[in-house]
Amino acid sequence: MTHIPPTAAIIGAGPAGLMAAETLAEAGFAVTIFDRMPSPARKFLLAGRGGLNLTHSESIEAFLDRYGAARAALEPAIRAFPPAAVIAWAEALGQVTFTGSSGRVFPKSLKASPLLRAWLADLTQLGVSLRRGSEWAGWSDAGALHFADGLEVSADVTILALGGASWPRLGGNGTWTRFLPPDAIRPFQPANCGFALSWSDIFRTRYAGTPLKRIAISFAGRSQRGEAMVTETGIEGGAIYALSGPLRDAIAANGPTILHLDLRPDIDRDTLTKALAVPRRGQSLSTFLRKHANLPPVAVGLVQEALHAGNTAPLVDLVKSLPLTLTAPSPIARAISSAGGVAFAALDENLMLRARPGVFLAGEMLDWEAPTGGYLLQACLSTGRFAAQGVIRFLS
Repeated sequence: MTHIPPTAAIIGAGPAGLMAAETLAEAGFAVTIFDRMPSPARKFLLAGRGGLNLTHSESIEAFLDRYGAARAALEPAIRAFPPAAVIAWAEALGQVTFTGSSGRVFPKSLKASPLLRAWLADLTQLGVSLRRGSEWAGWSDAGALHFADGLEVSADVTILALGGASWPRLGGNGTWTRFLPPDAIRPFQPANCGFALSWSDIFRTRYAGTPLKRIAISFAGRSQRGEAMVTETGIEGGAIYALSGPLRDAIAANGPTILHLDLRPDIDRDTLTKALAVPRRGQSLSTFLRKHANLPPVAVGLVQEALHAGNTAPLVDLVKSLPLTLTAPSPIARAISSAGGVAFAALDENLMLRARPGVFLAGEMLDWEAPTGGYLLQACLSTGRFAAQGVIRFLS
């Protein structure tokens, strides 16, 4: 008697959808991936421009803590497919990895395209079909998957991996929310984003596009070392992204919010106080700060911005704790990732949508956020695999 494999439709060809497809195909499913874009994993490829941070090497407990309020919901998926498993998976596809000094894990190629090519070739060998240019548009009255071009598809199970709402030109735009129960959706918000603030015309003209290196930022009792970038409209970069969630929430609750910037975190306050206590002897402020505080021009410009705005604090305070008033997060279309999406309460322990049995969810369309550093891609891969394993448990 001929065995007919169960069928699975996966909507979304990003990392979560591709991992779900791989897991089900290896389990003997007939898998078809549908994606509205003409090529798969566009946001994944964009991430590769920065080196493709796959995951992080820190302890699993510290790793899980990076997910904040979503830790408990994501923990089963990440423990089932942890960082070590992601590294082994990438290396099985021919992409040797290395761990940087920060603990971040990268492929040696520092690119996404070789890994994606190997991954797609592996999926093809497993019999996975990829239908491009197919935009999901909910379900028909008969319960079939409906697509914008009129196509209707019936499958034994469906995995939705439609992404969040950041970088919509790359595929995920969040419009899928209208096809799911409204009470399951949490509003999308920018995550890992920059912030707007009011630079003077002189500072903006002179320093927009200039990096701030070896700084530390602090807010609400938390501090983060790293780098940032002055932009035309405000500030962005890794150090800012690390605290973007609390900053975003504070602005939403209280309006403009003050972030403090340490321009010399590698020197203690007492040492800097002594260095700045010497007579200026006719030196301009710019020359004095450059010589005695070892500040680069952009940092000097920030101190001058504060002074011109009427800040009368001692110079040491402006160098060690410069206040910046953030007025709004950057638009979600410019954010690296998004918070919000489908609440975990709307799903069962297998990531199946309670309101629609046989439909599972994975990736950034779920309501979680995490900092950059490998945590975003790890959770997408882990939930993609976990949702597929949930499918197998569901059917068995």
